[in-house]
Amino acid sequence: QLQLVESGGGLVQPGGSLRLSCAASAFTLDYYSIGWFRQAPGKEREGVSCISKSDGSTNYADSVKGRFTISRDNAKNTVYLQMNSLRPEDTAVYYCAHVITVQRLCNMVPAGSWGQGTQVTVSS
Repeated sequence: QLQLVESGGGLVQPGGSLRLSCAASAFTLDYYSIGWFRQAPGKEREGVSCISKSDGSTNYADSVKGRFTISRDNAKNTVYLQMNSLRPEDTAVYYCAHVITVQRLCNMVPAGSWGQGTQVTVSS
């Protein structure tokens, strides 16, 4: 099963930026659509963004559109989530996972196991 490792989280002030990384070993990530999810304390895990395996098309939750950018570097076998203009409500543990692909488009529906995640805290 695809094993992914998240990194890049930390403490940042409102308005700041972070870049999260999702790396795979033993599997080639470009064979998979990959999504980013987050879970804040006391809340359900929610989809943030995904990138398709076929053509690299992307999908975003409304709450992050225009602020977050997902990308992939197949040479490094890594998917990134660039997060700009961060807000306190973005505070959560962020996870990446294999997601389903429907008609060549990624959907923010997990299809694999979860990693340990990376904590993002936005606070002054």
